[in-house]
Amino acid sequence: MSLLPHQLELLSPARDADIGIEAVNHGADAVYIGGPAFGARATAGNDIRDLERLIKHAHRFGSRIFITLNTILRDDELQGARDMAWQIYHAGADALIIQDMGLLELDLPPIQLHASTQTDIRTPEKARFLQDAGLSQIVLARELDLQQIAAVRAATDPSRTTIEYFVHGALCVAYSGQCFISHAHTGRSANRGDCNQACRLPYEVTDASGRIIAHEKHVLSMKDNNQSDNLRALIDAGVRSFKIEGRYKDMGYVKNITAHYRKLLDEIIEEREFSDQPLARSSSGRTTFSFEPDPDQNFNREFTDYFVNGRKDDIGAFDTPKTPGRAIGWVTQVGDKWFEIETSDKAAELHNGDGLCYYDLQKELVGVHINRAECVSARKGIWRVFPKNEIAEFKDLRKGLEINRNRDMDWVRTLEKKSSERRIGLWAEFKETACGFALTLTDEDGFVGTAAIEHVHQSASDAAKAQASLREQLGRFGATVFSVNDMSLNLSQPWFVPASVLNQLRRDAVAALEQARADGFVRLPRAKPVEPPVPFPEDTLTYLANVYNQKAHDFYVKHGVKIIDAAYESKEEEGEVSLMITKHCVRFSMSLCPKQAKGVIGVKGTIKAEPLQLINGKEKLTLRFDCKPCEMHVVGKMKKSVLNQHAREMKETPMQFYRTRPTPQQPS
Repeated sequence: MSLLPHQLELLSPARDADIGIEAVNHGADAVYIGGPAFGARATAGNDIRDLERLIKHAHRFGSRIFITLNTILRDDELQGARDMAWQIYHAGADALIIQDMGLLELDLPPIQLHASTQTDIRTPEKARFLQDAGLSQIVLARELDLQQIAAVRAATDPSRTTIEYFVHGALCVAYSGQCFISHAHTGRSANRGDCNQACRLPYEVTDASGRIIAHEKHVLSMKDNNQSDNLRALIDAGVRSFKIEGRYKDMGYVKNITAHYRKLLDEIIEEREFSDQPLARSSSGRTTFSFEPDPDQNFNREFTDYFVNGRKDDIGAFDTPKTPGRAIGWVTQVGDKWFEIETSDKAAELHNGDGLCYYDLQKELVGVHINRAECVSARKGIWRVFPKNEIAEFKDLRKGLEINRNRDMDWVRTLEKKSSERRIGLWAEFKETACGFALTLTDEDGFVGTAAIEHVHQSASDAAKAQASLREQLGRFGATVFSVNDMSLNLSQPWFVPASVLNQLRRDAVAALEQARADGFVRLPRAKPVEPPVPFPEDTLTYLANVYNQKAHDFYVKHGVKIIDAAYESKEEEGEVSLMITKHCVRFSMSLCPKQAKGVIGVKGTIKAEPLQLINGKEKLTLRFDCKPCEMHVVGKMKKSVLNQHAREMKETPMQFYRTRPTPQQPS
C-alpha cells in the first residue's frame, strides 16, 4: 500500500538535505534524493546524517523521503548496496527507488520499493509485472499519452501501486534506461549515473546520399517538460504522484517549481472538494508563499507537454540547449563600452548581475552578463547596459536586435531569502482544572497534545482584557509548524493568568503534539510479491534489459525468462547496435516523415523512412526509423578506446559482473 487512491503527491527533487528541507517547506508531499552511493546522478550523493536531518523535518508534516538506489550494479557492488539500504532504513527513509532487479533477490530491509524511470515502463503488462513483483510506486515513461496512462491504471490495482509521472523539468530524449551513447563513446554509463549528455550536442544531419539536411543543429535536444495545463487530465487518467525532475538543480529552482505545482494541485483539490470523487493532499499543512511562482524564471529550454496529448511538431530545442529566457526589449544603440535597450514593458527594471542573451545571425545563443545597468529614461524604458565582457566580443550585436533576459537578479535575491511558510492547522481548547489550567491542541490529522499546569485561580479585574490576553498569549505559534484555526476558552469566569504561565503551557502542549505526531507516523509498508512468481511479459531479454549481475539474472529466470543477455556495460555488444531508442523522430521534426507526406499531392510516395546520419566531429551515428511503433533508433558501436580502457581496468582490478557468453579457454 502506498498512497490512498484519492491522495495526490507532489514529489520534488533535492540535490542535498538543505534543498530537500526547502522543498518540504514549499509544499512537497515527498522528496527524492540521493543516498551515499548508487544513485543515477553520480555526483549527487548525501551523507546519512544529512539525510536523517531531512527525514526528521519532512516527517513533521507527514511528507516522505525516497532515496535513489537506481543504478545497475556489478556483483561486487551488491553487498554495498544492501548495506546502504539498511542504513537508509535505520535513518528513517520511506522508500528506495530502484532500477536493478537484482536488489529484489537480496536481504533488503522492510522498506517500500519504487520503480525508477530507468526501468522503462511503457506498457500495461510491464507495469502489472512490477506491481506483482512487489513495487509499490511506478514512474511511467515520459513518452506515454493520456490513453496509455489510463490503460496502465486499468491494468494495475490502485490500492497496491501508485502511478507516478514526470510533470516538469529536463527531458531525456531516449526512453529512460534505453540510452547507451555515453557509454559507447566515453565509457561513462547513463545506467550507472554518469551520462555525458551527447543528446545536447550539435550535429550535422545527412541523408543516404551524403547531402546535408541540417547543419550544426541540436536535433536530439528536447525542450523542457511542463504539464501545468494537463494536471486535471493526468489525475483523471490515474496519475497520483506528480514528479518534478531536477536532482542537479539549485535551491531557487526547487523552491519555485515546487511552489508552482503546489498552488496548481491545491486549486484542483479545492475545486473537487464536494465532487463525488474528492481528492486530498498526501501530507499535512498549508503552504503560503512570499512570491508568485513562475516557471519561466528558472533555467529552461522553453517548454513542451511532449507526448501527453499526442505527437506534436514543436518538442525540440534544436537551436540551443541553453536557456533563451524571455524577451525584454530591443537594442537601440551600441557604444564602445555599452549598449542601450528599450524595454517592451516600460515598468521593467534591469539590475547589475542580470543575464541577457540574443540569437546571432547563425541562430546561436549569445550570453551577456550585465556588470552595470543604468536607467537612461524611465518614461521611455531606456536602459544603458555595461557588460562584463568587451563589446567587440558580442557577435552580431546591433541596433534593432531583440534581447531576452534569462536571469533576473531581483528574482534570484527573492528566492535566496525565506520565501514560504508551511503550517499545520490546529484547534486549541484552554480550560480550568481543579488546581490550575490545561491546554489541549488537536491538529488537522486528529493528533492531540495536552499540557496542564498548577496555578492559583485569580479573578481578572478586567474581563475583556483578560480574555484578549489569554487568546494573544496562547495563539503565539509563530516559532512552531502550527497555526490556530480556532481557540475555545472553557472557563467558569474570566481568570488572570500571567504570560509566563501561558507560554510554558503552550510550549508543553506543542511538544506533546509534536511527540504524538512522531509516534503516530506510519512507515510505508513493503509490498509482498505475488506467489508463485508471475511470469515476465517476455521470455527473451537482450542487452536492453540492463542485466548486469547474477542476482538480476536469477530474478528474471525465476520469472520465466529463458534467454538473458548481459547489459551493454559488460562490453559484449561490440558491433553496431541501437545506442538509443526514442519516441522523438528527426524525420518528423524536419517534415520528412512518410506518414506526414501521405496525403500531400506531388509528395506522396516520394518520402521514405531511409536512414539518416548524425555527425559531430569524428563521431558518427546512424538514425534508423521504425515506423510501426513510431520510434527512432540511434545506431552506433562501442569505440575501441572504450574497449581498450575496459580491458586494462579488468587486468588491473578484475571486476565481477554477469556475463552470458563463456570466456574462451586460453590454450595451456
